[in-house]
Amino acid sequence: MTALDHSLVASSPAAGDEASGGIEPPLADPPRTGVGRRWRRVVAMAAAVALVVEAGGYAYAWAFEPEGPRPFGPGDVTVELDIESSLFSAKEIEVYEGTRVRFLVDNHDPISHELIVGPPSVHAAHASGTHPKHPSIPGEVTVPPNTRGVTTFRFDEPGEVEFACHAPGHYHYGMHGTVVVVPRG
Repeated sequence: MTALDHSLVASSPAAGDEASGGIEPPLADPPRTGVGRRWRRVVAMAAAVALVVEAGGYAYAWAFEPEGPRPFGPGDVTVELDIESSLFSAKEIEVYEGTRVRFLVDNHDPISHELIVGPPSVHAAHASGTHPKHPSIPGEVTVPPNTRGVTTFRFDEPGEVEFACHAPGHYHYGMHGTVVVVPRG
């Protein structure tokens, strides 16, 4: 052996030669039985199926569900409006023409409010004067603090009809909204 050959032998001890301080080569991977691979395939397939089912659900909802709530009616319906912090809970309500709406108004404030529904002439009359109480007229109701009031209004023609509270300063504060009346069919 030459000097070069001797140095190669000394620097790479034989496997299992602990006395020489050598490093054992890594153990080979255990033989694969196929069970691990099959299990990974089953899990991957289940995940893929779950994703396809979820995506299909979203696609179905997107294609067949309406974009927003459908209009109320036609016929007789009840719409609940809450009042809190001098604001109505809805700014816009959609109904089909020919719908009679029973407005159920819950006043959660410590002050009186009103609900006035109707054409611009009705709102102009209420905006220019103060009515402490409203008689039993369709589309008008006074709602004392922490109580509930009821009024009805029939929407016969397509277009927009305003609802509002005309107590001093309330309309300008934002206490009004619109009933959008859409044609049937």
